[in-house]
Amino acid sequence: MGYFYIFGTIFFTVYGQIVLKWRISGVGELPVLASDKIMFLAKLLFDPWIFSGFLSAFIASFFWMAAMTKFDLSFAYPFMSGAFVLVFLLSVFIFHEPVTWQKIVGLLLIVAGIVVTSRSM
Repeated sequence: MGYFYIFGTIFFTVYGQIVLKWRISGVGELPVLASDKIMFLAKLLFDPWIFSGFLSAFIASFFWMAAMTKFDLSFAYPFMSGAFVLVFLLSVFIFHEPVTWQKIVGLLLIVAGIVVTSRSM
């Protein structure tokens, strides 16, 4: 069950990041004037999809608390790096973000780190 909690944390974290990027990409850049920034951010905050992204971060924190009851932090936390991998892959397929050899090497190092640290328990 502990791994389910880690998976839930990763899932809701990734969902939130992807939804935020998707919705924010559609509204343009942050305005220059402070008063315009406040209105811009308030408008975003009340977007139902963006609100769901914030809510998913809140839900992820509950999954993380549950995971902490099952694992040592030093064991569980490296799995959170899986969110980096999933966000990268989804950003490539959904948002057509560029893939570079540096990003690939970085992701391979992250995956290697997850494998190494998960074997130490």
